[in-house]
Amino acid sequence: MTGSLESFGRTLVIAPHPDDEILGAGGTMARLARAGLEVVVAVVTTGQPPDFSAADVARVQGEAARAHALLGVRQTLWLGQPAAQLFDTPHSQLNAALRKVVQEINPTTLIIPFVGDIHADHQLTFLSAMVAARPHQAEFPATILAYETLSETNWNAPYVTPGFLPNVFIDVNETLTAKLEAMQMFASQLRPFPHERSVEALNALAMLRGASVHCRAAEAFVLVRHVIRA
Repeated sequence: MTGSLESFGRTLVIAPHPDDEILGAGGTMARLARAGLEVVVAVVTTGQPPDFSAADVARVQGEAARAHALLGVRQTLWLGQPAAQLFDTPHSQLNAALRKVVQEINPTTLIIPFVGDIHADHQLTFLSAMVAARPHQAEFPATILAYETLSETNWNAPYVTPGFLPNVFIDVNETLTAKLEAMQMFASQLRPFPHERSVEALNALAMLRGASVHCRAAEAFVLVRHVIRA
């Protein structure tokens, strides 16, 4: 794929749960927004009782609204599928929900969770997103990138499930502070270091990914598809 941000066009970031999008692509989302490009986030699941109270759901959605506003997200969509229960949800239902949002947003770039993540919600979201992005018509996402989620992507079973081997790196040195601030707004999800879902761990991962391509901070992705149109 080209090294130009403009090539991303309208970008749809799909998150199985609120905060996954910040963990995996928060710095990239901020870079795109600062460049004047449209960024939309679709959160697939919402907590359902009795596991999640109405107050819990309202709190997390408020955290997401503040984090997305900070990063410059143009629109946040809540698809309302049951959190931590996608394995028991008819796959056709999840396919239809994601197909609808992909058709409505018509993104040039689709950013989705990695298929090898340990959480079944992530795996099923990846598969349904790929179904939704099939090139069955003239308009479809030309580029699909899969992001990594701390405490999900790195806890898969080696040699049994796909390993995250990134081949696209986006310099987020100028937007890393915004990413970390956005994650801090998810107080209900944040944990103290050395837990992986901590600001320190997120910062360390960005530095590691950046150093691997000789920049100060980066986010890493697996390129799933890139179509160069005529």
